[in-house]
Amino acid sequence: MAVWGLGGRLGLRGYLDASRLLCPRFRSRAPQGEEDRDGPQPSSKTPKIPKIYTKTGDKGFSSTFTGERRRKDDQIFEAVGTTDELSSAIGFAMELITEKGHAFANELENIQCTLQDVGSALATPRSSARDAHLKRVTFEASRILELEQWIDKYTSQLPPLTAFILPSGGKSSAALHFCRAVCRRAERCVVPLVQTGETDANVAKFLNRLSDYLFTLARYAAMKEGNQEKIYKKRD
Repeated sequence: MAVWGLGGRLGLRGYLDASRLLCPRFRSRAPQGEEDRDGPQPSSKTPKIPKIYTKTGDKGFSSTFTGERRRKDDQIFEAVGTTDELSSAIGFAMELITEKGHAFANELENIQCTLQDVGSALATPRSSARDAHLKRVTFEASRILELEQWIDKYTSQLPPLTAFILPSGGKSSAALHFCRAVCRRAERCVVPLVQTGETDANVAKFLNRLSDYLFTLARYAAMKEGNQEKIYKKRD
């Protein structure tokens, strides 16, 4: 049975393990004493490459991490899909940002990894989750604090906000404003799940703070690139 996994059809358990390998904050050194060993020995068996298609969703249903089958238009999958869309939007913005050499690209990569964790938490509805499931997808409040620290760091370098800003300020800034709008939609999808007790309230808090971070970062990118932000002017 295939289960949901952001960005692939590995199955959620495989996805969770892969995210820990691929995301920078999950990378760690080998245990002490193992660094000097010879490199990994080749396996005698050729690994089987899974097919990208499973056909298990052809009838409009998909599986959660808990193994529960739900319609693909269920609120759970709406939230999961919108979070995936947000990560994709950030990935697009990062391509523009990297071209400009902005140091905060690393922060955005870390956020993409955190959004993978958000997706895992959302795909684990509490109504059908066991303790073992919940332990694997616990969402720490420290992620929210980290965003607040980044927001404060950039805000202290920006001119005061005196008018409503339109999405603008160059390619990097405009792309980040688009990410902010997608983030707000993701938050709106998650709020009903928090209210019904299906997911951790910290997930919604994180998305709320992330939209503030993306707004602040958009302004900061415009300033660093020397681009003028457009402001709202009431039309007669």
